[in-house]
Amino acid sequence: MENFRIGNGYDVHALAEGLPLRLGGVDIESPVGCVAHSDGDVPIHALCDAILGALALGDIGKHFPDTSDEFRGIDSCILLERTMALAAEAGYRIGNADITVALQRPRLAPYIERMRERLAGLMSAPVDAVSVKATTTEKLGFVGRGEGCEAYAVVLLVRA
Repeated sequence: MENFRIGNGYDVHALAEGLPLRLGGVDIESPVGCVAHSDGDVPIHALCDAILGALALGDIGKHFPDTSDEFRGIDSCILLERTMALAAEAGYRIGNADITVALQRPRLAPYIERMRERLAGLMSAPVDAVSVKATTTEKLGFVGRGEGCEAYAVVLLVRA
């Protein structure tokens, strides 16, 4: 049995006016939010996919399908907690996580530390093991036009 596993994840959601924006478990002041079956927390969805990928357990859609009423409007923090329970069942914990969020507006810098703290708590990991970075796409593509938000995540799982 391996002592560590690496996984990567990606998620994207369209943005629309009048919806709440929640990223990394933190409410973001914004006139637009993610269109989604759940709360649309793009970084958490990417993080769940990275953890599930490291465990070779499929993807977030397999475990939390967007066709299920059970997950309609669900707080993605719950999805991350359930994903971490799967990791613990398999005998792993977070070694570290690195997440990049691409969003043209609003600027996320004021929220980064709260995201790190929230995610670390949800994963029972030290804050210094969780990196959250934000970027724009220099007004290029769907992110740059303000049509969507995307996130990438990489995790290292270590034997618990």
